[in-house]
Amino acid sequence: MKYFVVLAFIAIVGSLISALVFMVNTGDDKTIRRKRMALSLALRVAFSILLFASILLAWSLGYIVPTGRP
Repeated sequence: MKYFVVLAFIAIVGSLISALVFMVNTGDDKTIRRKRMALSLALRVAFSILLFASILLAWSLGYIVPTGRP
């Protein structure tokens, strides 16, 4: 489970970086850049929702348990 969470965070940060690259890149057509940036940000949202849902599923199945420690 730890590896999945780390991989999901890497995917989220990677999609944010790719959106930044598409936003800053001035070589392509403006509409293509906007579409690619929007797709990258949509993927970031999808990865975040997938990570949240998988953590909730793992908690409900008992794979992870709260310890009560801060």
